Amino acid sequence: MTVKAISLSKDEIKELVSKNWITHDAMWFYHCLQEFGIEKTNQLNKAAIRDMSAIEIRRIHKAMGAAPISTFDEFKHFFDVAMEISTGKFMKYKYSSPSHNLIHGEWESCFAHEGMKALGVADRYECGVLLRINTWFDTLGIKYELKPNLSGCLMHTEGKCAWDYRFFFDK
Repeated sequence: MTVKAISLSKDEIKELVSKNWITHDAMWFYHCLQEFGIEKTNQLNKAAIRDMSAIEIRRIHKAMGAAPISTFDEFKHFFDVAMEISTGKFMKYKYSSPSHNLIHGEWESCFAHEGMKALGVADRYECGVLLRINTWFDTLGIKYELKPNLSGCLMHTEGKCAWDYRFFFDK
């Protein structure tokens, strides 16, 4: 059998790798859920996310030259690059900075919420998506406030996932 060579663009490769990573994450969650139940799975999932995200953001920061982030403009540039590197188009989110020291974001639909609905545990799932971002900020020592507070799944409890990060950089 001969395998025909195909040419994928950088964006196509990134999307494929992102989807594969999320599939791995979903299968890991599913098998933990089957073995341990939702409470223990949430606990394990959040621990894994915190550990992975801290390593991930350090790698991204190093790849970008590891310059200190001391202003909101520097942070916003860094955040834009980190999101571009670590997410796929299938995630269907958007964010903006409507004012200094503020990032507002929302998901049109959330891949994690859709997966939790399919597993029948959306009402008890504890969001790992925003925890990943929170861990980035914590790891980099960036002071922030998230509203609404992270608990459960906003898509499930509120019918939408919309959030604001307020930062405490000097003006």
